[in-house]
This record gives sequence, C-alpha cells and structure tokens, in this order.
Amino acid sequence: MAKIHILDEHIANQIAAGEVVERPASVVKELVENSIDAGATRIEVHVEEGGLEGIRVTDNGSGIEPDDCGTAFYRHATSKIENSRDLFHITSLGFRGEALPSIAAVAKVELVTSHRDDGMGRRIRMEGGKLLVEEETPAPRGTDIHVRELFFNTPARLKYMKTIQTELGHISDYMYRIALSHPEIAITLRHNENQLIKTLGNGDLLQVIAAVYGTQAAKAMLPIQAENLDFELRGFVSLPEWTRSNRNGISTIVNGRYIRNYGLNQAIQRAYHTLLPINRFPLAVLEIKMHPSLVDVNVHPAKLEVRFSKEQELYPFVEESIHRVLRQEVLIPQAVKQNIGGKNSSSFVQEQFHFPNRSSQAGADISKGETAASSDAALPVMSSEHTQTSHVLSPKESFPSTPQGQLNSGNSNGYMNQGQGQWLAGNSAVREERSAAYRGNTAPQQQRNSQSSNPELASRLLATSADSHAEIPAFPELTLIGQHHGTYLIAQNDQGLYLIDQHAAHERVNYEFFYEKFGQPADASQELLLPITLEFTPSEAAQLKDKLQWFEQVGVYLEHFGGQTFRVRSHPYWFPKGEEKELIEEMAEWVLGERMIDLAKLREKSSILCSCKASIKANQKLTEQEAGTLLDRLGACRQPYTCPHGRPIVISFTTYDLEKLFKRVM
Repeated sequence: MAKIHILDEHIANQIAAGEVVERPASVVKELVENSIDAGATRIEVHVEEGGLEGIRVTDNGSGIEPDDCGTAFYRHATSKIENSRDLFHITSLGFRGEALPSIAAVAKVELVTSHRDDGMGRRIRMEGGKLLVEEETPAPRGTDIHVRELFFNTPARLKYMKTIQTELGHISDYMYRIALSHPEIAITLRHNENQLIKTLGNGDLLQVIAAVYGTQAAKAMLPIQAENLDFELRGFVSLPEWTRSNRNGISTIVNGRYIRNYGLNQAIQRAYHTLLPINRFPLAVLEIKMHPSLVDVNVHPAKLEVRFSKEQELYPFVEESIHRVLRQEVLIPQAVKQNIGGKNSSSFVQEQFHFPNRSSQAGADISKGETAASSDAALPVMSSEHTQTSHVLSPKESFPSTPQGQLNSGNSNGYMNQGQGQWLAGNSAVREERSAAYRGNTAPQQQRNSQSSNPELASRLLATSADSHAEIPAFPELTLIGQHHGTYLIAQNDQGLYLIDQHAAHERVNYEFFYEKFGQPADASQELLLPITLEFTPSEAAQLKDKLQWFEQVGVYLEHFGGQTFRVRSHPYWFPKGEEKELIEEMAEWVLGERMIDLAKLREKSSILCSCKASIKANQKLTEQEAGTLLDRLGACRQPYTCPHGRPIVISFTTYDLEKLFKRVM
C-alpha cells in the first residue's frame, strides 16, 4: 500500500497558516497591507484582548469585486502577479495570495466589501476555512474584515500565545511602523475602545514621528535627503543627544515596506561613529526608494526581510549620507529640556505641531562626479597639513609651560575675569545662519545628493581633506570664566552658559592626534634599549603567534620570546609615557578577542586607548593658559562635541534656561 499521499486541503491550509499567521500581529499586518495595496487613505484597526478575541480592519480602498470575493479565500489567489517575471518587479506589499486563506483557516472571518459607490456590496462569512454565508449587503466603498476567535480550532498554537499586553505590544509596534512608512494614510489603532494611535494622513512624516515617539523626539530629529543613480534616501535621524537603549527606534522602509535588515542597521550606527555612548542607539526613520529589480522581497514568509542586489553600494551610501548630515550640526546638547507644546511624550495621538528646521543643509550638495576623498569633508581627523596650523594638543607637547596656579592666579576658587580667555572667533555668518535655521526662519534646502559609493568606507570614516574644514559648523565663540572641581571648565557667550568636560575634551584632541599618527606608525617606531616583556596564557600565546603582523601595522614590533612570553622590540615614540606596556597588553587583548581583524578598527581602537591614557584626568587643576590652550585645540578638532567613547564634551544652558530655573520667567 502506498505510504505517500496528498494532504487534505484543509490541513494544508492550517500548515500554511502556521507560516503566515504566527500571532495576532501577523493577522493585522496582512490585512493592513491588503488595505494599503487597495489604495486606502484611511485605515482603522480595532483589536480586542490583544487580538485573540477580535481584530477588525476597516478601510476606504477600492474594495473587492463580487465575482472575486469567494476566489480571494483560495490559496495563492492574487491579483498582483501574473507570471514569473512579475516576481522581480514587485511594487505591492502583498503578492502571494496567502493572507486571507491562512487567516480563514484558523479563525472565524466575516468580510464586507464594496467596489462601488451605490451603497451595495458583498458579505462573506467563513469559519475554520469553510464558507458559511455569501450574500449581498449594504456597504460603503472599501473593505471591512472582522477576524474573531483566532486559533479557535488549533488549541496547540493558542496555548503558546503570550499575555494580552505582549500580543498588543507586537500589534502596536507594527502599526507604528506602518504609520511611519505611510504618513499619507490616516491610521487609527484602538484596543478595547482605547485609542492607541491616530495620525492625520497629511503626508508629514515628522508629525507622525511626534505621534509615535512624542514631540520631544520630533524636535531632536534632523532631516536627511540624498540620492545617487540607484537609491533615493529620505527621512529623519536623531541628534546624538537623543538615544535609546535598544535598536527598536530604527525604522528602515524600502519602497513603502517596513523591513528588518542587519546591514542597514549597522550602517546607521556606524554613521554615529564616536557620537554615541556604548549600548546607546539613535532614533531613525529612513525610507529608501530603489528600482524593484534591485530588491527581493520573496525571501521571508512574513516579508520582513529582503535581499538587496547592490548591498555593497547601499550600505556605504546610507552611512555617508547620515554622517554628512550629522557633521553639519553643532552637537552641543542643552542641559535643560523644555516640554515643548505642553504635551506628554507618551501621547500617541497626532496633532499639528510646528517643528523648526534643524539645518539649512538638510541634503548636502555633492556633485555626481565627486571623488571619495573630497566627499569626506569634515570627518573626525585632521590631515598632517591641517595639524600644523591648528596646534592639536599632542601628548608629547602636553600643556604649555606656565607658572602653576589656579585659573585666576591667586584665586583659590578657580575663577577668572569674564573678559579673559577668548578663543576661536569662528565664522559668525555660519553661526547666524544656523541660529536662524534653528528658529525656523530659514527653510531647509532639499538638494539632491549623489555620491560614489565606496566599500572601504569603514577605513575612511576618520580620514579627511584639509580643504574641506569649512563645511563644519563653527565651534561656539566662548569666554572662559572658571573651572569647577578641577573637572569642568566653565565658559559663556551671548547665548548662555557652557560646561566643558576637560578629560573628554583632551581625549578628543588626543584621539584625532593619535589616529593621524597611526596612519604612518612605522615612520615613528623606535628601538628600545630594554625591550618590554609580556606574558600570556598558553592558548593566548598560540593565537598571538599567528597575529603578530597586525601589531606591525600600528608600529609595534612584537616577537615571540619562547613559551608564553613575548617581547616588544620597538613602538612609536609618541606612545603615552609610562603607559606603553599596559597599552600594548590592551591592544593584544583586543586582537585576541576579534574573530576578523580589520586594520581600520585596530587603528581606531589603538587611538582610543592612547587618547584615554594620555589625557588629563578629573580633579586636575588647570592654569588659565592650560585651559585656554585646551579649548583652542578642541575647537580646531574635526568633531569637537563628543569624546571617542561617545560621551558629550560640552553641555549648554541657554540664558532662558537659567532665567527659568531662577524663576525670572514663569
């Protein structure tokens, strides 16, 4: 007797439903995507008990013709694909024809739809995949589908559902992404008659960001606009001061479809290089448009993952575009946050707000023929030529030799006259233009941005060209007025008060100095009269013997001395004095801990280690000349707003903030 047989269609539908309908959020996703494909401009979603008791999706789309209503519930019934060639030019969110039959197989479904404006439509009721009712009924144009008692006939799957709040969280998260993906559609989500989100559908993405993440988050967003021959990028990214503890705030949208892509997430994070503290992530909503043939959306049952045919060009393009926007901003966070608009940040109802334009250069104007070197304007490290003119504070120079004392000689409180210590006159025209942009008096210039992609972007993130320094916003012109607890420098200007972390500032100066030096470490390597000996565990020693060439790349000549012992014959003369052994040990630990070693990362890691060890520490008093020199050189840095670890260097208090704190204004 034959052992192989064809599965019953009902069982096959239930198996297929397991791939498509994983939880209530899957039902919401499939139905809402059908509404979007139908051209709806208004979509309302009502869920009961986390979606397990009921899910209702109503739209004003094109509806379903009467002759197609029954066919729509057959497996692989679709109006979006006719032949295999269409799979390579998919422009709709749904296309497989699996959603309705999969949902109907594990739930009780009632569909009311009309494709006409005469008030009549079609009603279908199904239960467990079986058709019970099909009849005419009064109905407005559009589709209203009600899914009840999900998984009522598959109790094994039902018992694996999480709590109501967990399932509701998945539904809410998806609806937020849909609202961000389609700001032109009015989206409403209700749970047990409680409204969770409502957007206006006016096409303003920043308004939707305010509705989802709150007005304070929307105020901290920077517009981004760029394109090249293959890709078009639009959206918003947050200032480095606005971070989250996870990656959930990153939304990437490809041709109107929200997707999850590790490579894109990494590109976004790399764009914030040294701008964010460890384990902190930005808020970003980015829409990428490309020809449908460049993306394959048919690689995941839920269509959340896609495959790009030009990912090696896409990732650097996204990274450079975001980095270009960030480096045009004065990234000094305010210490006092105002509750703009008086709204609680947890509100999810979209209202009309006024958001000032963050930058007068939302899309950088890069010509199509620009080379990679010239497009690196204002990246974090100075060239040799620029270093000679900007007096980077190197560890070898330390601070200028001056009579020791407090910032104001003879003043034990460490204060100085307000008129002393001016530095960095800067470009007042640039500051005025940017201040006007912050106040919303100048509209962003939405210019097209085309650039050549470069797969070696990681190694160029810290490279720079000396003639591009003018692109960076001028560091604020400040007057040094004191030092607090030997740790923070105090300065002021017409806009308010500034606190500068002297250790973080010196780290940034040293980091840019060392990164440039590590570019040609062999030229500075010097033989040691007494070699430094290092010892490792047997397993570490065995691994290290195969990785000695990497140390030579940063000017450290390490050789095996027998057993578990290694010795350092030479290292660059500019290594922090007295810290050489510990520094090389930490470099070795990093090399041993990396599966794939990248020279750019090794160079960066070595620069960070050197800068941290060579920098002045907290609780260290500085003279007036030392503090002034440090701030001069900080202002000459390519990126003077965060230390290499991503911590802020400068914090500002506006005059209004201070007046409000002292109740001078109410």
